[in-house]
Amino acid sequence: MIADVANPLATIEIGSTGIRILIAAIGKDGSIKVLDRAGKPSRIGRDVFTQGSISRDAIRESIAVLATFRELLATYGINPEDTKVIGTSALREAANKETFVDRITLQTGFKTRVVEDIEENHLMYLAVQQALMDERKLLGKTNSMILEVGGGTTEIMLLRRGRMVSSHSLHIGTLRLEEQMKEAGASKDYLEEYLASNIRMACDLMADDMPLESVKTFIVIGADARFAAYCMSGKNFGAYSILERNQFMGFAESISRLSVEECIATYRLPWSEAQGIASGLAIESLFLGRTGAEIVVIPNVSIREGLLLAEARGMDPKVENELTRQVVASAKSLGKRYRYDDDHARNVCALSLAIFDELAKEHGMGSRERLLLETAAILHDIGTYVRASGHHRHGEYIVANSEIFGLNRSDINVISNVVRYHRKNPPAPTHVNFISLPREDRITVLKLSAILRVADALDRNHSARIADASFERSGDRFIIRPAKNLDFSLERLSLADKGDMFEDVFGLLPTIL
Repeated sequence: MIADVANPLATIEIGSTGIRILIAAIGKDGSIKVLDRAGKPSRIGRDVFTQGSISRDAIRESIAVLATFRELLATYGINPEDTKVIGTSALREAANKETFVDRITLQTGFKTRVVEDIEENHLMYLAVQQALMDERKLLGKTNSMILEVGGGTTEIMLLRRGRMVSSHSLHIGTLRLEEQMKEAGASKDYLEEYLASNIRMACDLMADDMPLESVKTFIVIGADARFAAYCMSGKNFGAYSILERNQFMGFAESISRLSVEECIATYRLPWSEAQGIASGLAIESLFLGRTGAEIVVIPNVSIREGLLLAEARGMDPKVENELTRQVVASAKSLGKRYRYDDDHARNVCALSLAIFDELAKEHGMGSRERLLLETAAILHDIGTYVRASGHHRHGEYIVANSEIFGLNRSDINVISNVVRYHRKNPPAPTHVNFISLPREDRITVLKLSAILRVADALDRNHSARIADASFERSGDRFIIRPAKNLDFSLERLSLADKGDMFEDVFGLLPTIL
């Protein structure tokens, strides 16, 4: 029993190989009490990875499964519109995903949201954090890799002493591999070579973010890993299981020698699970072999727990602070990859946030927009990696095509536009990336860009001459009072050039006194 149990919450994941539901209650202490769970196999991934879209039969089957889930939810007094439903890799890639989502909504009442891979990583991170509460001190002291092998993709997160360094999504998954090998008529030996080659290349790229031999804690999520933990722990698998490196790799090797039929007979697995278990464990074992980890931590969680936690705890200040920390760390990691000026970015960031806080009544924005401004300020000059001339446009492209842990695609689109407009011309009707944003996001871009332009002007020569300043409003002027008594002629010229958007948006003329 857990104290102070809230009303039951429900999450549904429409995945590559199955549709699964979790019904649970969350206590005020963050503990999860699972009330019910169910799952049905799905052919969605097989359809998408072979023909690019979801077949009519698969759509009908999905609707039938969700209809039974709706009846289950009714017994807990939960309505379809109150249930969080997400689609992952297969649905992301389906050419007819809009039709699929629309039919699901019309015929079952469930509103499905297709999550980006970076958001999928964030949800998994929340679930892992909760499951490993007892191990948080350990994770905070070592470098870690979090790995999830799904039917369509393999998701990877690298953490340095508990802080996010980078996240990656690879188009390697158990179901996708099965279809690729079947289409090519490839042998088992070829599959092993193919996996080894692809994982070696992926690890070589990740080594630029963090040396993989420095990874001492290997955290693996997914049905294949949970199966290994269940078998190796003597069927005593609680919130998590810890296996030795050689123990895990030895089990993966033993499974690889079995045929699908032998797996079914030996472990009494259903066909849908037995098909991909060998390739899933092989992928996990190959990644483990590239790290310096001596232990494998297997949490007994899925993305559904993460979604439930995000829904229940999203407004918790501690959770918000942790998310902000991870987003900022991920943004800085991206900046380092493109050799940004860390000192300048830090100073512009501090000035931007100070102005944002001072103008709280004028802009009416909240913590989400503040985080987007902070991220944009960190990355505003990232385009100089390509060329100093036009670096605002290069920066927009880099950010728009990058991933920042904890932010979804809408957030990234706002940030890339703020980076674009931190200098030169303001938005115009011919700027497609700006015009294509929802109206609310366009307004956010204008406000955040106006603030960033002023902050960037105050550090015109990248020397942090205005590192501290006080602000006040006087009539139609926004007064900036630097802490130091220096000649700020250069900054005044820069502010005169870049302060026009600030005056247009907020009705205040920025002035250095």
